Amino acid sequence: MESNMENKIIDGKIASSDIRKRIKEFGEVLKKKTGKTPGLAVVLVGENPASRVYVKNKIEKTKEVGFNSIEHKLDQNVEEKKLLEVVDQLNNDSNVQGILVQLPLPDHIDADKVLDRILPEKDVDGFHANNVGKLWSGLNSLVPCTPLGCSILVKKNFKDLSGKHAVIIGRSNIVGKPMAALLLEMNATVTICHSRTKDLSEVCKEADILVAAVGIPEMVKSSWIKKGSIIIDVGINRIERAGKKILVGDVDYKDCFEKCNKITPVPGGVGPMTIACLLLNTLFASYSQFNEPTPDLSSILE
Repeated sequence: MESNMENKIIDGKIASSDIRKRIKEFGEVLKKKTGKTPGLAVVLVGENPASRVYVKNKIEKTKEVGFNSIEHKLDQNVEEKKLLEVVDQLNNDSNVQGILVQLPLPDHIDADKVLDRILPEKDVDGFHANNVGKLWSGLNSLVPCTPLGCSILVKKNFKDLSGKHAVIIGRSNIVGKPMAALLLEMNATVTICHSRTKDLSEVCKEADILVAAVGIPEMVKSSWIKKGSIIIDVGINRIERAGKKILVGDVDYKDCFEKCNKITPVPGGVGPMTIACLLLNTLFASYSQFNEPTPDLSSILE
């Protein structure tokens, strides 16, 4: 019984660990061939506790795979002009192959303007309009890390998505929209839901694959899902329960566990995959900037 329960859990920790090991192997070969080490620069503005934790984890994993980690910490009140100057500096730095500006940014800074300033070839978050356009056109591009991680987890559990119905709750540029593009590329039939969707729970019931990325704690209940579906929970919500602060997803994990076929836990599901895919994007970007042909990296994703 216990093994059956374990088989239901899509473990992002294990999958991301395997991906990082392969990234390190490819990175070592690239370094020997070129004499250059991929570099990832992270820019953190302010003291947002969640952002600080994310950045710390990203730096740790960057070093783990043998890449150089460059960190820029800026004050909460930094002028937008100064932040743009830092981005320009990193754009022109040949030791930096990937640039990540940690979101959210303070209200006085135009996040779109900052993200658009990053060179598309160094945009390892995949948010630049050039990369977004390439993704939707089916061209090779740097893909937003969280949906890329989700797509890898889906592929590991559904070899062929032809004829499958995927429902995404959330239409953000960071997760919902790029997730739709990736699922369409995998031949799924895709429905994107949002705050204006009528009868949301009824739409979700039709999903073979349900991706929840809406930011509402435990919104999705077992009555919303199809029996035997695969659930990818992107939500990370900090709530208080029984006097303790805990992390929960957008899906009511306990309520949905029995009814679904597979489900990602929170924490330990999508989160670790996001960082692994950030490093994967840095590896991709490095081949291009080192003028090396990109090898077949499909083994990393299997």
